[in-house]
Amino acid sequence: MKKTSQQNRQIWYMLLWFGGITILTVIDQLTKHLAVKYLKGTSGIILIPNVLEFQYVENRGMAFGLLQGRQILFLILCVAFCAGILYLYARIPKNSYYAPLSVIGGILFSGALGNFIDRAFYGYVTDFIYFSLIDFPVFNIADIYVVCGGILLAVLVIFRYKDEDFYFINHKG
Repeated sequence: MKKTSQQNRQIWYMLLWFGGITILTVIDQLTKHLAVKYLKGTSGIILIPNVLEFQYVENRGMAFGLLQGRQILFLILCVAFCAGILYLYARIPKNSYYAPLSVIGGILFSGALGNFIDRAFYGYVTDFIYFSLIDFPVFNIADIYVVCGGILLAVLVIFRYKDEDFYFINHKG
């Protein structure tokens, strides 16, 4: 049976989505590897004095170091979060109107996956970016994906999409 152009477009859309997730996750894992290699056991690297530093931190909690030592809970929550994104990705219409939601879903998935990999293999998340200007907790690239993805999602849900645009979540078919 010959595939239609619609089917081909859906395949390319899926390959692009998973390819983007792969690239973002590799960037996150590479930066964490570099942090371990060059920052672990040091006092860090000052990039901009009193503003931005690289510091190695093993975070056994969640955002801002909350709930230290609850790795199993975090792994379960991450799997549930990623499963939810995959469910929505499978149901979302593959067209330009919904493309921003798909991209944001991929960004959120990448962030969750990057930190999941750390927790599953090492028992902690490697953090290394520190804004000393405001004494913000040390974070990593995956955290940036999750925070920026969450903000973008909120902006789109508030300003672009209407309730009826989310029919696909419960739509049978």
